[in-house]
Amino acid sequence: MGKKGKKEKKGRGAEKTAAKMEKKVSKRSRKEEEDLEALIAHFQTLDASKTQVVETPCSPPSPRLNASLSAHPEKDELILFGGEYFNGQKTFLYNELYIYNIRKDTWTKVEIPNPPPRRCAHQAVVVPQGGGQLWIFGGEFASPDGEQFYHYKDLWVLHLATKTWEQVRSTGGPSGRSGHRMVAWKKQLIVFGGFHESARDYIYYNDLYAFNLDTFTWSKLSPAGSAPSPRSGCQMTITMQGSIVIYGGYSKQRVKKDVDKGTQHSDMFLLRPEEGKEGRWTWTRINPSGVKPTPRSGFSVAVTPNHQTLLFGGVRDEEEEESLEGDFLNDLYFYDAAKNRWFAGQLKGPKSEQRKRRRGRRTEPEAADKQESVEAIAQEPVEIVKEMVTEDGTVITIKQLLSAPRPTSEQEVEEEEEEGPEEAGQSATEPCPRSNAMLAVKHGRLYLYGGMFEAGDRQVTLSDLYCLDLHKMEEWTALVEMDAEAQEWLEETDSEEDSDEVEGAEGGEDDEEEEDEDDEDSGQDSDQEAGEEQPHPQVTPNESFTDYLTRTEQHWIQLAQDDAGPNVKGKAVLKLAHTKAKTFFNGSV
Repeated sequence: MGKKGKKEKKGRGAEKTAAKMEKKVSKRSRKEEEDLEALIAHFQTLDASKTQVVETPCSPPSPRLNASLSAHPEKDELILFGGEYFNGQKTFLYNELYIYNIRKDTWTKVEIPNPPPRRCAHQAVVVPQGGGQLWIFGGEFASPDGEQFYHYKDLWVLHLATKTWEQVRSTGGPSGRSGHRMVAWKKQLIVFGGFHESARDYIYYNDLYAFNLDTFTWSKLSPAGSAPSPRSGCQMTITMQGSIVIYGGYSKQRVKKDVDKGTQHSDMFLLRPEEGKEGRWTWTRINPSGVKPTPRSGFSVAVTPNHQTLLFGGVRDEEEEESLEGDFLNDLYFYDAAKNRWFAGQLKGPKSEQRKRRRGRRTEPEAADKQESVEAIAQEPVEIVKEMVTEDGTVITIKQLLSAPRPTSEQEVEEEEEEGPEEAGQSATEPCPRSNAMLAVKHGRLYLYGGMFEAGDRQVTLSDLYCLDLHKMEEWTALVEMDAEAQEWLEETDSEEDSDEVEGAEGGEDDEEEEDEDDEDSGQDSDQEAGEEQPHPQVTPNESFTDYLTRTEQHWIQLAQDDAGPNVKGKAVLKLAHTKAKTFFNGSV
């Protein structure tokens, strides 16, 4: 009795500590969030001016990560919402909605009145009710300098049939957070984990909530058994048997002042509903067999047509006390819940290569030494190193870890050796290693969009789109390609010129009409002078001025600062920059 009482008391103490920590984080971040709330309200005012649905055919969306990509439950469409982009000096957040038509291979930007505020690292789940609904919960908004964060706790639904947004207000839900995970289970949304971060503190969660899609009410779940430790960015998927699997994730803790230690979790848990007891669940730790993924964070997850869980990419951190380096990945793993087993995803290669190998078989295979070759090729991954040189001379090295295709016979191994790596290996068309990419599965095909990788201090954000037939598992198809070398990257500056530019953080055209003629004239003259030295970013087809300014604002600010001189700063520079951008944009359209 005594031991049991001590355990219970210790458990209650841990709960109290967590509660105090959350209260401390909430108090310290309140002022920061109030500042960001003003910026969010500013953008919502701009969104409120839209009164009707506008659908505009467009080029593929701009580079982004931590967005959501969802498959329409009834149509051959993918739905991309939100996300973030960092150009080296400024963080941009989006609440744009894009539709990708799979059959036509076309993109459409859909502007719907009263959308959710701009965000990233949220969760989106599609359910078939009412002609299809896209539910979105939480996420975060960051200040332009990336130093302050606002974490949402709002819940939204996009009615796909009527193209209308609705904010669903219900008490008792999770606190504000990002990096959490959400799945649709029967007629409920189940939310687990995530984190909340301010400039000084952070807290990770392992709590569990359910939102009832019939009654529109939240309830906090308290499963029996040992729960996963607090974490964000984990895998959370539904098994064919109706249970929920949690794998991996990331968390960090402070080891001393201004020094944090991150943990890439690789443990796995099963959350099962108790039979005959509605709302009662049980946690169980499981230890799958097979070829497990290496520990990583930032991986992406989808569910295959046969209800297996698919895991792609991520980053394996090599962390020291004062530095952090990442090895980015592009490998595939599958988890079979029925067998409780992991296995590596291996591509077979194009059919033409397979036929070539079959036609070239020899009739006298050797025995023991050839069998060793079969096993070696089947087990050893191939590392490909690519180097790109950007305009400023920076060398970006991309490592790709390719799982070697598994030969089906000794003869095929022999032919692969003769053909050489270019013919016998995988197709060169393959997503580069990345983290925080977006995945969706439709009609047995896996679609991958965007994400990011790092090269030294440079962050490369992607806007490419790839497709993989999960039934054939032959090769990736590039639907949208991008040139990572051409991406804008601005070096950090010590200038304080943007410190008070809250309203210009994301770009916008609400102040453009207020520019006076003198500013327009001077901006036009300086554009002509600057154009001789540095080409301006070009306007893409069907691009609005708001999108153009969001993408190129730093270019125009730099030109405006050069023209205005060191004694002119702040809003005057921003005003001139917007004028110059507007003049160039109007002349290009």
